[in-house]
Amino acid sequence: MGTRTLFHLREEEQKEERQQSLQMSSTTRKKFKTSEEEETFSPSELSIAAALALTSEISQDYKLRREAAILELEQRGQKRVRFGNEMEKLEKEVIRNCRLLRARADRKALRRKAVEKARVEKEYMELRSGRAPMFWIPLRVHAVWERMEVTLACTVLASPPPHVTWYKNGVRIDPRLAPAGKYRIKNKFGMLTLHISRCSMEDSAEYSVEVKNQYGEAYSFATVLVRKYYGKESGFDSEIYRRSLKAREADFAFPLKPLFSREKEPFTLSCYFSSDLLEHQQDITWFRDGELLQSSECRELKYQDQEASLTVSCAYKEDEGFYTIRVPSLDGYKEQTTYVFIRDAAAETAGAPGAPLNVKCHDVNKDCLMLSWVAPSDNGGSPILGYYIERCVAGSEDWVPCNEKPVKTCRYPIVGLAEGQTYQFRVKAVNKNGISHPSKTSDPVTTYDPSKDKRVTVIPYDEGRTIEIFKDDLEGHIKIPLPPTNVHASEVREDYVALAWDEPDPRGREPLHYYVEKMIVGSNSWQMVNLDTPANSPRFALFDLVKGKSYCFRVRSVNKYGISEPSLPSEPITAGATLATLPPPSQVLAFRDTKTSVVLQWDKLKDGLEPLGYYIYCRETGTEEWETVNNKPVTCNEFTVPGLQPGKEYVFCVKSVSEAGLSESSPETDPIVVRPAIACPSAPHGFVLLSCGKTDMTIGWKPPKRKGGAKILGYFLDQHDPSEPDWHEVNIQPIPQRVYTPKLSSHPHKTRTTQGCTINNNLFAFLNPKVSNLEEGHLYEFRACAMNMAGVGEVSEPSDLFKCEEWTMPEPGPPYDVRCSEVRDSSLQLRWEAPRYTGAGPVTGYYVEMCEEGSEEWKQITQRPIATTHMKVSGLETGKCYIFRVKALNKAGTGPPSLPSDPVVAKTKPGTNEIELGVDEEGFIYMAFEAPEKNDSSEFIWSKDYEGPPDADRVQIEEKGNKSKLILKDPSEKDLGVYSVEVTDVDDDISASCTLTKEVIKLLSGWNIDVLEKGEVRLWLEVEKLSPNAELHLIFNDKELTSTPTHKINFVKGKGLVELIIQNFCDDDKGTYTAQLQDGKAKNQFTLILADECFAKVAEEAAAKRREWKKKQGPHFIENLKWKVTENCEVLLTCKATNLRKDTSFQWFFNKKARAGGVFDPQTGIGTLCIKKITKADEGQYKAVVSDDRGEDYTQLDLTKGAFEDLLKELCRLSEVTEHTTLHETNSEVLTLTGYSNQHREKKLESRDRLKAGSTMNQIWLHILNPTDADKGKYTLELFDGNKSYKLSTDLSGQAFEDALAEHRRLKEAAVAEKCRARVVQGLPDVATIMEDKTLCLTCCVSGEPYPEITWFKNEKVIIFKDRYKMDVKGTVVTITIEKVCNEDTGKYSIYVKNKYGSETGQVTISVYKHGEIPTGMEE
Repeated sequence: MGTRTLFHLREEEQKEERQQSLQMSSTTRKKFKTSEEEETFSPSELSIAAALALTSEISQDYKLRREAAILELEQRGQKRVRFGNEMEKLEKEVIRNCRLLRARADRKALRRKAVEKARVEKEYMELRSGRAPMFWIPLRVHAVWERMEVTLACTVLASPPPHVTWYKNGVRIDPRLAPAGKYRIKNKFGMLTLHISRCSMEDSAEYSVEVKNQYGEAYSFATVLVRKYYGKESGFDSEIYRRSLKAREADFAFPLKPLFSREKEPFTLSCYFSSDLLEHQQDITWFRDGELLQSSECRELKYQDQEASLTVSCAYKEDEGFYTIRVPSLDGYKEQTTYVFIRDAAAETAGAPGAPLNVKCHDVNKDCLMLSWVAPSDNGGSPILGYYIERCVAGSEDWVPCNEKPVKTCRYPIVGLAEGQTYQFRVKAVNKNGISHPSKTSDPVTTYDPSKDKRVTVIPYDEGRTIEIFKDDLEGHIKIPLPPTNVHASEVREDYVALAWDEPDPRGREPLHYYVEKMIVGSNSWQMVNLDTPANSPRFALFDLVKGKSYCFRVRSVNKYGISEPSLPSEPITAGATLATLPPPSQVLAFRDTKTSVVLQWDKLKDGLEPLGYYIYCRETGTEEWETVNNKPVTCNEFTVPGLQPGKEYVFCVKSVSEAGLSESSPETDPIVVRPAIACPSAPHGFVLLSCGKTDMTIGWKPPKRKGGAKILGYFLDQHDPSEPDWHEVNIQPIPQRVYTPKLSSHPHKTRTTQGCTINNNLFAFLNPKVSNLEEGHLYEFRACAMNMAGVGEVSEPSDLFKCEEWTMPEPGPPYDVRCSEVRDSSLQLRWEAPRYTGAGPVTGYYVEMCEEGSEEWKQITQRPIATTHMKVSGLETGKCYIFRVKALNKAGTGPPSLPSDPVVAKTKPGTNEIELGVDEEGFIYMAFEAPEKNDSSEFIWSKDYEGPPDADRVQIEEKGNKSKLILKDPSEKDLGVYSVEVTDVDDDISASCTLTKEVIKLLSGWNIDVLEKGEVRLWLEVEKLSPNAELHLIFNDKELTSTPTHKINFVKGKGLVELIIQNFCDDDKGTYTAQLQDGKAKNQFTLILADECFAKVAEEAAAKRREWKKKQGPHFIENLKWKVTENCEVLLTCKATNLRKDTSFQWFFNKKARAGGVFDPQTGIGTLCIKKITKADEGQYKAVVSDDRGEDYTQLDLTKGAFEDLLKELCRLSEVTEHTTLHETNSEVLTLTGYSNQHREKKLESRDRLKAGSTMNQIWLHILNPTDADKGKYTLELFDGNKSYKLSTDLSGQAFEDALAEHRRLKEAAVAEKCRARVVQGLPDVATIMEDKTLCLTCCVSGEPYPEITWFKNEKVIIFKDRYKMDVKGTVVTITIEKVCNEDTGKYSIYVKNKYGSETGQVTISVYKHGEIPTGMEE
């Protein structure tokens, strides 16, 4: 027992020695730390390591080793008594060896760390030093399915960072020019990416990226292949099945048209399909500005009954934009795009601006955010003064104002918000007239701490479970916070300055608030700004800074433990800088597009300026009011403006949109008439064989459905023999007609030329050659293409095969060119051409057949044959589609039917006009027609009874713009019939007709109104001649009028004339005038209503003429004020007055103030004002006044804006001409005149038959006689003064040449008409006196080509030559003979000659006296 106790004591002593030794060794180890032990770790990193240790799994091998070690220790403890001393020695040895190994490991670790640090420093220095770009990872090839997305990525090394440019097939990619969202380009830490969304077949291309800096450049290339995906759902991959599906695929029935709606109103955009969509087509998608649209509470997408629709229940201006519908197909997809316009809602206050739009929230924090919006396009006629902002908690309607004063820019900080609360915002615009409607509310936004996510570390483990470690929990040792850093101004505007800073790091566990201090630069006095309301976010806005002063700012952090030291001051910030608007775009150009739209293009802003978009405005020429085209800014620089009136003239301008508002208007475009753009025509169609002989064929075809907005100048025809491989051209020059007898021979191929698509009349003189070398029985097919001034159009599909076999049938051939016009809801006019082959006899009539489209059942609608080639078809069902064909008839029977007409729907098209029938101011009956659309080459073709144009001697046709007017010169029964008019060279049928009957002529012959020179109003009507017993009762407003000095009534019974002359026409004369006529038992009455617009128009004209007549009683101007630029470049204002006296005064005024320096000549009445050197100060209103005691008159001249610019242009032009004229006058002896034309390669022009050149002291001229196309070109005038040469050039081509040629032809036709018109040359005396029972002969000479028609009148009645009256015509000599004259032959005789160029009248007065009497005037 004692031994055991002793042993235990010994063991305890040894144990204490070992522990002391271990502590010493441990203390020693602490003096020699390894490089790994020298690393320090933050509490957060230790927490992460502990979490990882908790979550890491213990391997099985580790468990086994641990159990073995425990077992070994237990065994060692058992042997410790026996081997205690040996273990102590062994432990000391182990400790010594460990120290040696640790020292070696430390040296190696230090060496590795030094090498690694040197390598990092080396790479860092290399990266910091300049180097050319190098692709670390280049682009790679991609192959994707259609409608998928693809991202091209590469990594580049370069210093400094390079400039990156992406290309597609060598063309630079600009995401702003592509559809919205198509491309996204990023450059982040040297990784370059190009994201392409919704790939289509057009995206298959070679893409490249160029990186460039000052040390060099590098390129990387990759190909993107987009493949079509047909789908595997069908289970069929064969091409035959795909083709069968494709044939049954539905297509768009009609193109999408622009839609116009209004704010707060619903709209529906519908798209119709030709048939039901197949299963693979039913995934319909809608896009707005490239953004995919989904169904929502305010938007419904639907497909039903072959109609896909998008309905918006309440429209806002944000809903405006390009809408695209996309339908899948086997070849990819089909899509249509249109633009939806949202007009401003009617303003509550007249003149108030439109509502702002696109209200968005940015930089959301715990208690503040930044709000932005877009200015409205309509300012209500006065500048926008600012904007009011309102907010509400989402879900409520309690709107609270956010600002007291209007905000001048479209961006504003919102402060004082509650953390975690959801808000919505809206904005109102204000001008001097009122406040706009509120904008669409913004999307709900919830305030939050944006730095919260950065201060949380999430560690995933165990299949979806996570551990969150908050940085706040690791910074509990932070009590009083540190100051913020990086205090700076994020935005500086006229209304506010927005400050931003970074939170202190470490921040601490407690929530932070911030106090902002400001100091005026140079004062060294800091002032706390928000002592009462500390900021909860590292953002703060200041609103009441003094404009123009510079401030510095600093921030203090504060929590519950205390307040930090102030941060470093910010850089000086100057408050109140006004944000300037962007400049307007330049080079705004307008181009024709369709009959209701115009395409606009403009240059983007320069110097890297990026606007939010552009607003477009239009104005009809002649008006002053600008209309807004789009209410949502467009980001592109090309836009199609729809909804314009066809044939009207418009001008356009564009404004840039930015945060500061709208820019000034761009320069106006040149006026443009809304007409379709000229394009090549479509292909002809409907080929038919009209006749055939042994060696010839006659082919006909229908014109193109789309004429391209210009006249069809001719056709090119090709032929093909199926036994030969190639097609052959039938004609080299275009043929104008659509019926042709081609030359069917295998001639060699020739090249067609159109001489720049200009075809003169010589090209139409094309003879139909007969066929040679044609084998009877051969089959031929044909194709054709049309040509207009834009070029040659599409080639048609081949015709059916026609057999060349002589027609010997007795029946007639088929009629052709069956066409419909005057299409209305229940009727139309059918017309056709007679057959070319008549058979055994002439055509005696036609049968017309009709069928509905889709049916094969033809119904004959004429029971008996009709003799004419036109017919009115009535009784049609509105909205149904019909087809017609015609058969010809002769004595042998009925021939084959014609080619069916094009399908036509029995429906009156919107905008269809009818012929207006009325009486003009001169009493002539007229028929007027206004075309809803018309091209430059379009003509109005009038016809009577559909047989041809009316007699030119009986009608007169006038045209102006889109209107044509047919005037009846002398209405009679000869003019009765159906008058029709048709507009040529348009795609849609534009035609109308009107029936003129006896009743219509009688109805239109009634009261007439004339305003006489003194302002008197003459109401008159003329009926047939009345007997002396005729009675007149003139009723005015149920009271009978009698003749008075102020209301004089004239009733000439012999002429049937009723006349009422009103002296001073006034309101008392407004009412109803009725003339009741009675002649024996015959009665009639005529009523005239003078009221409303009719009365106002007459009263205004009468008052104007009355004032003009009174003015002419005293001094007045006969030549109004006008300007002229003299040769000395002085501006001369001139006017001329008449009816002057010695006491008449003349005075000049400028801008309502008297101006001296004018000259007035009382003898000639000419007043002049000379401005020797005109400047901007001379722009204004000029007025000349002439007066005396009889009255006063004045004339004005407006020299402002456009008129003043025209004067300056003339001044500049004349200054150039004057310079050359001066050379001419001072060096006239050595002057040489040379003209050059670029069409003759600068060939010198000399006087010859058609070119006459010459000069005078004041001008140099070149006359071109009988101009042709060969005279087009650039003409240069060269003046040489002996030392230097001077040149003046002009371009006589294009529109200038066409205008000059048209004026030449007009003058030439006028000269021909004047030369050839009918005239009475000589022979008739003024008065002729003859005794009774004598024979009177009157002889005169007439001229005219063609020979004129001759009519003699006696007392304005046509003379019928019989009995005693005879007329003899021998050449140009015309003789009238009256045998045995008597007293009844006394009167006024006249001869009236007329041809197509004009007419003339010769008069003579015949006086017959009795035997023994002395003729009147011969008494002396």
